Amino acid sequence: MSRPASGAAAGKIGGAGRRSRGVWLTALPLYLFTIVFVAGPLVYMLVLSFQTKAEGWGVEQVFTWNNYLRILDPVYLDTFLQSLKLAVSTTLLVVLIGYPFGYFMAKLSQAWKRRMMMLIMIPFWTSSLIRLYGWMILLQAKGAVYQTVRFLGFDIDPLKVLYTYPAVLIGMVYALLPFMMLSVYSSAEKMDWSLVEAARDLGASPMKAFLSVTLKLTMPGLLSGVILTFVPSMGLFFIADILGGNKIVLVGSLIQDQLTRGADWPFAAALAVVLMIMTTLLIFLYQKVTHSTELEGLF
Repeated sequence: MSRPASGAAAGKIGGAGRRSRGVWLTALPLYLFTIVFVAGPLVYMLVLSFQTKAEGWGVEQVFTWNNYLRILDPVYLDTFLQSLKLAVSTTLLVVLIGYPFGYFMAKLSQAWKRRMMMLIMIPFWTSSLIRLYGWMILLQAKGAVYQTVRFLGFDIDPLKVLYTYPAVLIGMVYALLPFMMLSVYSSAEKMDWSLVEAARDLGASPMKAFLSVTLKLTMPGLLSGVILTFVPSMGLFFIADILGGNKIVLVGSLIQDQLTRGADWPFAAALAVVLMIMTTLLIFLYQKVTHSTELEGLF
């Protein structure tokens, strides 16, 4: 009686081993892709940031901290601060516009949800460069935006509308707004609306119910939208080049310039590492807040 039982147990162990090998072989391409195309370039970029630029073209294998110390130079530090200012301004405007849109979109009927989703996705069918050139047409002297401003009684120079900081800010908000809308919509759609009704039944005002229930439950989507907005706005240099006329220099523009005209790859890598650290801190904050929100939901 014991031999068949032991044979069955051995068969189960063998089957489990084959399944584990099958899972490992299935996941192997993903691991290889991550190592080669994600971890490999990141490690190379980190190592390159501590090397020295050669006299002519290339890199010398000499360890140095100067690439990171150069970021503290007033010229480069001002570029970082300007990029940070633009990223914060863009994120705030995107939150103010995108959060209400995503929230109220989640309360629509299924038919209207599909219509609104289609309206959000249609611009992605066209190249972002073409859409930005469309904004150039709108902001130039004969464009609809400038003519509307003139109609309202404001006599301004058309060059003060197009190749300016506000023009770049408009382009950033336009390009990144859908990510906030969809992130908030995803969280709001999954929310249990009966909790809001319970808060109202217990005497909470609409604002109190929103701050204590709705905002906390949609916080993961809000923070996800903030990450998807803040991080790209630090490096979307082509928007600044097109709508800013090379007057607005961002960190992304600086990295591109160091990689092409300056040929200073170690310094460009150091700038990219600093951006990566900022991104990592934001993601860590997102995970921490999301985890704390889940724990509050349990209790």
